Amino acid sequence: MAAPQSQLVTCTVSDGIAHVRLNRPDKLNGLTLQTLDELVATARILRGDRTLRAVVLSGEGSSFCAGLDFGTVLEQPANIVKAFVPRPWRGTNTFQEACWAWRRLPVPVIAAVHGHCFGGGVQIALAADFRFATPDSEWSVLEARWGLIPDMSGIQSLKELVGIDTAKRLTMTGTRISGKEAADLGLVTELAADPVAAAEEFAREIATRSPDSVAAAKRLFNRSWTSGPRATFARERLEQAYLLFAANTKAAQKAAFAKRDATFGPRGRR
Repeated sequence: MAAPQSQLVTCTVSDGIAHVRLNRPDKLNGLTLQTLDELVATARILRGDRTLRAVVLSGEGSSFCAGLDFGTVLEQPANIVKAFVPRPWRGTNTFQEACWAWRRLPVPVIAAVHGHCFGGGVQIALAADFRFATPDSEWSVLEARWGLIPDMSGIQSLKELVGIDTAKRLTMTGTRISGKEAADLGLVTELAADPVAAAEEFAREIATRSPDSVAAAKRLFNRSWTSGPRATFARERLEQAYLLFAANTKAAQKAAFAKRDATFGPRGRR
């Protein structure tokens, strides 16, 4: 299965794993308004695929993403205003949804980062569930260079991953750090010479587990990370009550007792 191809974002799905690639290599995958629209549209298509098990998000060419292409975007002031206005039913505008749409997917999203990961590129990567990166990749909250702040969901992501002083330092200075330094700070999940291959291997590992339990785990962590114990316990019970009667749970249990690999059906509609 393959999602519809577009000019700036490509998506193919093989064995339940989607490969989503930023496809503007001649501009280091700099983001345009069209790119943002295509990221949102691609995530929506994938969200409806109940056979999907994971997403690997990467960039074509020599970089993951060098951030917003201000030269191109500023040529469209009316479209900037339109993209900046939030949709009340989602709580995000187009800039934010291009990143946060990946959090809404009921499957793990793994960003594979090489080369430049600047500005909006950092925010896309941080919105993924996991980040695999080369040690020499370059990271920067580059909005500081333009007198701006991260406004594509980056503040939310940063405060989930690092301490407030580190988040402020990165945001206020726009300093460049290596993938190794990003891993030391907690921004990168794992370092790899070939992050796409490493992300694919991890995605295949996740695919050996029930798609319903994986989706429940993602929902549970994302919705309760800042909640107190009582609210977290209530959500645990809710998710587990559904899983106890799910067909894929029964498949996992039968396989575990038989000491064999499980065969799962499509993810439930929850």
